[in-house]
Amino acid sequence: MAKRMTLMLAVVAVILAILGTVKYYQVRAAIAKFAGYAPPPEAVTTIVAREERWADTLTAIGTATAVNGVTVAADLPGIVERISFESGTTVRQGDELVKLDTRQEDAQLKAAEAQRELARLQLDRVDGLRRKGVTSEAELDDARAAFTQADARVGEIKATIARKTIRAPFSGLLGIRQVNLGQYLAAGAPIVPLQALQPIYVDFAVPQQQVARLRLGAEVGVTPDAAADGSAQAPLAGKVTALDSVVDPATRNVKVQATFENPKGALKPGMFVEARAVLGAGGEVVTLPATAISYAPYGDSVFVVEKVEGKNGKPYLGVRQQFVRLRGSRGDQVAVVAGVKPGEEVATSGVFKLRNGAAVVVNNKVQPGNDPAPKPENS
Repeated sequence: MAKRMTLMLAVVAVILAILGTVKYYQVRAAIAKFAGYAPPPEAVTTIVAREERWADTLTAIGTATAVNGVTVAADLPGIVERISFESGTTVRQGDELVKLDTRQEDAQLKAAEAQRELARLQLDRVDGLRRKGVTSEAELDDARAAFTQADARVGEIKATIARKTIRAPFSGLLGIRQVNLGQYLAAGAPIVPLQALQPIYVDFAVPQQQVARLRLGAEVGVTPDAAADGSAQAPLAGKVTALDSVVDPATRNVKVQATFENPKGALKPGMFVEARAVLGAGGEVVTLPATAISYAPYGDSVFVVEKVEGKNGKPYLGVRQQFVRLRGSRGDQVAVVAGVKPGEEVATSGVFKLRNGAAVVVNNKVQPGNDPAPKPENS
């Protein structure tokens, strides 16, 4: 019985050894078969890196603010008698906007003028008697004071009547009317917004570290939103006209004010714009499309297309991942200050599927955007 058991175990061991040997050679054959396998090359577009002069700029979100902007209001209470403007029209300084009812003041003015005329006649009469020595100097002084008081009363009523005719304090564009004929207006009641759009301010904030590089008169550019017909509007150029004297303790930013001519009224108060302030002349940098940059927490990089030596010693067209240092962007372009040399061929699309040493095939029939100042219709 023991001999039969031993024989059976020996047979099983031999069978397992044979199966293991067969499987070993199968695995070796599979490894040898796929050892030379290489994934198919990835299709990419490329660009030859070149140097360009890159102005040192700072980009910030700004807000357009009117140089003069108010909501015209009633100075005195009264009933609206006449409205002399239409909503959304342009007015000049001094143009009449609204006239309030002044019938009571007109009656008071007639009475005051009559009282002044009486005081003038009394003054002339007393003055003549004084020359003849009939009256005293004190009576003449009283007559003069009475006339001056009556004249001042006339001037007061005229000023009240003038204040009930509301006029444009400056030239500008009116907003939407907020009053109606016959409406009673309390003192300070709003009538219509008025904004002066030419010129116009754009306020934006810059980090305190950059303030020293920003000077009065520095160029600032903004691009207004598309026009009503969908066409792109030309960029506007302005200049820095004021720097705030304090640093915001919450953000450590300094408020900057730039002035723009705004000839067509493209900028309107309250509008958000992207302001680009020129900090200096800048220098030569390598410019690449933004699509060429692979952004990552451990560092930004690009893929340089070049001949790579394979494991079998044969060269092939592949990529080398190169970490870069960036300065800023303008339009579709990014400034590279370190990591890429002029003349190197860099992959500009499909970088998300590349890895260091990956094989590529170049197809430049369709190129990604590389415009330093793209327009909306190009996006």
